[in-house]
Amino acid sequence: MSYIVALTGGIGSGKSTVSDKFASLGVPIVDADIISRQIVMPNTYAFNMIKQHFGSTILNNDGSLNRAKLRKKIFSDPREKNWLNNLLHPLIHQETQRQLTLLNSPYVVWVVPLLIENNLEHLANHVLVIDVTPEEQIARIMKRDRISQQEAKNILSNQVSRIRRLEKADDIINNHDNNLTLDETLA
Repeated sequence: MSYIVALTGGIGSGKSTVSDKFASLGVPIVDADIISRQIVMPNTYAFNMIKQHFGSTILNNDGSLNRAKLRKKIFSDPREKNWLNNLLHPLIHQETQRQLTLLNSPYVVWVVPLLIENNLEHLANHVLVIDVTPEEQIARIMKRDRISQQEAKNILSNQVSRIRRLEKADDIINNHDNNLTLDETLA
């Protein structure tokens, strides 16, 4: 099996940017965020369970999952968040393990936003944390997701603290909005 570098960080830290840079260097990527979107595509097991549980109010007009509406529901009710996590996390883990097993590479970058929250660091050989300040995270996710500052703060409050994430890191990339520095760090 490949040497697994777990790439993690809080929402809006730049995990996708860093992952894209690794991919451009030819490093294989297994991305839990991409997997999580794939397993909730219409007519999948997870999609059907979510639709049955929450009803059609969390769907877009085309019948696909409206992630923003679902996010509001789960961040306003911890029981709903737990229900969704209990459904999705085993499915994401199963598909992640399948993809990691199929790779024939000396190493792989495993992008896993909730590595620390789900105590998955033992599945990686190395933990690489992308770090930004909470203020930067809030600004980035407000812009990217077109949400209010309070919604952004609510999302951050549901993630592990920056301090705890940094304590679990083998290495840290400071991603403070300077792509030149980021390129130099990864080179």
